[in-house]
Amino acid sequence: MTPHHVLTRLARYFHVVWSEPAHEWKNFRKSIGKRRALAGNGDFSLPPGFHMYVPEPWYPAIHYSDWMRRFTFERRLKHAARRLKREGCRKLVLYLWHPQFEPALFSLGFDLKLYHIDDEYSFSPTPPSSDPRELRILENVDQVFVVSPALLERKGAINPHTAFVPEGVDYKLYATPIPEPDDLRRIPHPRIGYTGNLKVQLDWPLLRELAMRHREWQFVFVGPVNPQHGIEGFISEMSQWSNVHFLGQKPVTVLASYPQHFDVGIMPYRVDAYTNNIYPLKLHEYLASGRPVVSSPIRSIQEFSGVVTLAETSDDWSRALADALQPAASFSKAIAIRRQIAREHDWETLIDSLARTICERLGPEYAKQFAETKPCESTWRRATNALK
Repeated sequence: MTPHHVLTRLARYFHVVWSEPAHEWKNFRKSIGKRRALAGNGDFSLPPGFHMYVPEPWYPAIHYSDWMRRFTFERRLKHAARRLKREGCRKLVLYLWHPQFEPALFSLGFDLKLYHIDDEYSFSPTPPSSDPRELRILENVDQVFVVSPALLERKGAINPHTAFVPEGVDYKLYATPIPEPDDLRRIPHPRIGYTGNLKVQLDWPLLRELAMRHREWQFVFVGPVNPQHGIEGFISEMSQWSNVHFLGQKPVTVLASYPQHFDVGIMPYRVDAYTNNIYPLKLHEYLASGRPVVSSPIRSIQEFSGVVTLAETSDDWSRALADALQPAASFSKAIAIRRQIAREHDWETLIDSLARTICERLGPEYAKQFAETKPCESTWRRATNALK
């Protein structure tokens, strides 16, 4: 998810503490087990400068008492900040990713407060008026980052220090040739592929119609199924068809190998007030693979109509996919153009710009240090820090 992409890369510039959600009282044992796993580094490795804080079991999420909720929240925040101070940090930066963390704005003595809007958090096809908590955040933070053009249009005028930071891609991971995955190798071409969560925001009636109409094409879905009402019937029915394949969730590094072996990558979203506010991570992942891309005309994709074919009706989709399967769509020049767009959205480039903005907001001393010091140098990490 976007916070993971951003904060793990910011750890090249700053010490970052990622604060895990607090557990409920009933999950006391789960909390202890998670803390023990992290102490032993679990089944994963963390980049240098990136630290995880799992709240102590005795500071759980509390819902029945406002006073206790505030108390445990502030205690968790102080413990996370203590991690940074142990690293020799002289500045504390609060990095918020959701309106629910608004109380953090008024806790501790942060030197800089940031808010990153990477979604329409109502998740509604007809988003309600602005969340009062989010309005208070926008009015009180020092810097706002916004992920999509529509969100920028809706919320960018509230805080004068607002910057557009689109979704990116690990370009090297998605562009470097990777062997074909075993479960994909058995599926014949042509392959119409989708990677990501299988969720209610996808246009399932459209996908069903396309798969029924084009039995000669193989429709491949790689990703977990979100337990949402309204999609179970489609998935259950379509999984019985010989030209539809649900391959399940994959680790991040494994997932990158699939688009390279699709014939076309698709983004078949329903077009509504929610999807017009998103910026799909898979956009630049598909483009980095070099494969042709067909998408619904949601707001953020319209600006890439030169490299992504936009389709609305099922007839539009049929024509667009047929064109994308023609040899001309995979000529080397077309591949190079797609990859150039993706390269311009490499996470390293985007996060370098974001880190520069943070340093400028901290003041001239830090802006100068950013210009003079290379990322990953321990002296620079100790100079200033990011805290979520």
